[in-house]
Amino acid sequence: MNEIMDIKKAVDRLSPDNAKSILRLVLHQIRLLKEQTASPEGAAAGLMELYDRLMTYDDRKLSWDPDPGCTHVHIVTGESFAGSMKLALRELGRADTHKIVTLNDNYAIGPIGGLDTPEGRQARRDWFKHNIAAALEDDADSEAEYDALLRKLDQIPEQAEIIVWASRSVYEQTGMRYALHLLRHKPNAIRVCDACAICDTLDKRPDHSETYRRSGEIVPDKLREALLQAEHGSRLSAGDIRRLAEEWTAIAEQGGVLRIWRDGAVREVPADHFDPYLLEMLEQVTNAADAGGFVKAARIVGAAIGHCEQDIGDAYFEYRLRELIYAGVLEVRGIPAGLRYYSVRRK
Repeated sequence: MNEIMDIKKAVDRLSPDNAKSILRLVLHQIRLLKEQTASPEGAAAGLMELYDRLMTYDDRKLSWDPDPGCTHVHIVTGESFAGSMKLALRELGRADTHKIVTLNDNYAIGPIGGLDTPEGRQARRDWFKHNIAAALEDDADSEAEYDALLRKLDQIPEQAEIIVWASRSVYEQTGMRYALHLLRHKPNAIRVCDACAICDTLDKRPDHSETYRRSGEIVPDKLREALLQAEHGSRLSAGDIRRLAEEWTAIAEQGGVLRIWRDGAVREVPADHFDPYLLEMLEQVTNAADAGGFVKAARIVGAAIGHCEQDIGDAYFEYRLRELIYAGVLEVRGIPAGLRYYSVRRK
């Protein structure tokens, strides 16, 4: 009973904006677990971390304020990876000196031009609002999140080494380049580490081979080993940082809404790049069709995520499925307001 009262008090102390932000984080973690696109351990660690923060809430603790003795700052992409990273650092006894900054936005999709300006950020929010059914974007919240990110990066102590984590995932590769664009004037030593590549090497043996598509799939015990290995990585030169930051600028200026990771680079592709692939997935899951030949949208998108080498997320696939409906390629039954609410078949 006392614990229930403590939870009530913790919730009552939250401002409306903080409450909405926390609810989004919780729903995002549950969604990742339902879709099996994140490790259960990482998602659970993120939720437990959030619980601990809420139960000991005060303004100082919810603001990101690294200790002056902070030695490392890890910049990661996605809440699932952040949860695993927090747990791994805690188990290594480094939670006090190693801090985490999380990039939550998926820069593989949507316009990314001019994000340093209010107009560019508004254009991106507008695109999500008009095209991504699952988007929980709010103008005020998004601007607050952007300001909070800049504040966190600005507060990194000069002596702290910055480690930006990016695997072969285009979601992480675009995030890494954006991070280096924002960090390009910082005096700190910076290195880029690939947790998936490190774990692939550690796991290779004759009787076992596991390949990770994104860092969020790595369980915390494997991530601990990756953290120890990362200490031996080389630091980026000023030229490396400038090159990667300029790559972000060049990609952003192209003006498209879809990027993939191919041949070791982030490349823009047409918005309908995955349309033939989605139609192929529809053919592969026709055994799940009902008597009328309709297949649930969630089943098609789930198959697309499971077989795709690109890590762009389910929201973009669902957006293109709706575009195929609007183009007359697919017939729809139900209301395309979310994956659970409609089914499609070839026209």
